[in-house]
Amino acid sequence: MLVTKKIPSDIEIAQSAKPKPIGDIAALLNIPSQYLEEYGKLKAKIDWRILKAPFTPEPRAKYINVTAINPTPLGEGKTTTTVGLVQGLGLIGKNAVAAVRQPSMGPTFGIKGGAAGGGYSQIIPMEDFNLHLTGDVHAVQAAHNLAAAAVDARIYHESRWSPAYFEKQNLKFLEVDPYRVSIGRVVDMNDRALRHILIGLGAKADGTLREARFDIAVASEVMAILALATDLADLRARLGRMILAFDKKGKALTAEDFGVAGAMTALMKDALKPNLMQTLEGQPAFVHAGPFANIAHGNSSVIADLIASRYADYVVTESGFGADMGMEKFFDIKCRVSGLTPDAVVLVATVRALKAHGNGPAVVPGKPLPSVYKEENIELLRAGLANLRAHINIIKRFGAKAVVAVNAFPSDTPAEWDLVKDEAVKAGAVDAVVTRHWEQGGEGAVALAHAVEKAAELPGECNFLYELDESLSEKITAVAQKVYGADGVDFTKEAMDSLEWLEAHGYGGLPICMAKTQYSLSHDPTLKGAPKGFRLPVREARLSAGAGFVYPLAGDISTMPGLPSKPAFMGVDVSADGEISGLF
Repeated sequence: MLVTKKIPSDIEIAQSAKPKPIGDIAALLNIPSQYLEEYGKLKAKIDWRILKAPFTPEPRAKYINVTAINPTPLGEGKTTTTVGLVQGLGLIGKNAVAAVRQPSMGPTFGIKGGAAGGGYSQIIPMEDFNLHLTGDVHAVQAAHNLAAAAVDARIYHESRWSPAYFEKQNLKFLEVDPYRVSIGRVVDMNDRALRHILIGLGAKADGTLREARFDIAVASEVMAILALATDLADLRARLGRMILAFDKKGKALTAEDFGVAGAMTALMKDALKPNLMQTLEGQPAFVHAGPFANIAHGNSSVIADLIASRYADYVVTESGFGADMGMEKFFDIKCRVSGLTPDAVVLVATVRALKAHGNGPAVVPGKPLPSVYKEENIELLRAGLANLRAHINIIKRFGAKAVVAVNAFPSDTPAEWDLVKDEAVKAGAVDAVVTRHWEQGGEGAVALAHAVEKAAELPGECNFLYELDESLSEKITAVAQKVYGADGVDFTKEAMDSLEWLEAHGYGGLPICMAKTQYSLSHDPTLKGAPKGFRLPVREARLSAGAGFVYPLAGDISTMPGLPSKPAFMGVDVSADGEISGLF
């Protein structure tokens, strides 16, 4: 009788771990106790003011960015690889720190599940990581919704009282145009029914009747601001610059105009402090901010990286989705703010995703994986390698050194791994290794750690994709052609009008934060591999004045995801003694 070994779930592995007290984790980085705020035994916040302390050293760590090829909807293990690499670096004697985003509960309870990593390379306690943690996402939600409520309150009161009434209260009569309100509400759940709503129903005292919307909380500009702010004063200034609405003459009205920026900052004061957790093997992990990469810039906070870079040998920071998405924004937005530039870039690839890019059958969450992904198929894999080569070229275009991490799945074959590694090196990667960190933890990532160590010592540079003084349309075209491989860009009239308005009002010098699908180098998720002969359609261009970028919309991107027919929350439960099950 064949006896198969039961593979424990991610949460079973996490719950079987023996984590260290969070004070011991902070001691690994020599974080002074006065800057550590413990939340129970296993998590803490680090006060950002440590960056202002006279004893704080200059950045000294090797700075490593982890990105990926275009993924399948199941994800290819980028966070798992980030954690595994930190564990592997620990095993070769390096004091390494992971820096990752806090996940939204939308994906956690929707399709993708949590984002703490997986197997024996995850951040613990994974239940805290994937749920409330220290309340940062709730703070973002509260601050955003306070701003939205401030706008509707002003619309209501201005409909009732004359300008003289406001003057008596030392308030400016804003003349808010109820049909040009920029800000909606947010909630940290997938809820498609809230994408388009009517508010103000009922009596006159219930507010002005108008169309509105909900976005998912991590798509809020407040979240993008949290990830980019460098200190409390910067956070306050950025929140004040948020455009919430327009007046009846077309003038932009900011959070400062509505008098709500100070209160928003008060709600966000503690959220500005990065969260400290640990890997399954006891290395420090910073978990802070969670902007989506297909809507916002998709990177964890600047503050977390700035702190970690002063107290560790290596900082391994993850960018959302592929090199065409989070990594491009990592360079062109985040690095411009932080002043840090990577010493190497790890590109995560899987045989499964590369077969999908070879025009393999669709990978659909909740449905059985087609057989071609569970057996050797060299021809299909070879056809999909164009996507790998394209992403290596994107990394090289920024002047960075690429190390390809082939995240091993049990159904892969050595012949498939060898093909991916050979093609990666031919395309210009410094090295390519197979990693087994999901199954083996740090031991499975030692080869990757050695490859990253060598790559980080090689000479390199950081080349931004465009100069900030170029026009907005030139910046968008640069991203489309140099990163996506498009022949050019087709702007709708609405998009061109928006770009002209932005430049006329002083926003032309901002970087670009493209909103597009993560599943293709193009705007079309069905175009796999490295598509050619297409033009990028830009239907709209929106402004995040507080975050400090312009985000063009290419293709159909929703800022409020929906739940699938069998969402992940159906498997989550709690035992009588409080033990959570079903998270993944």
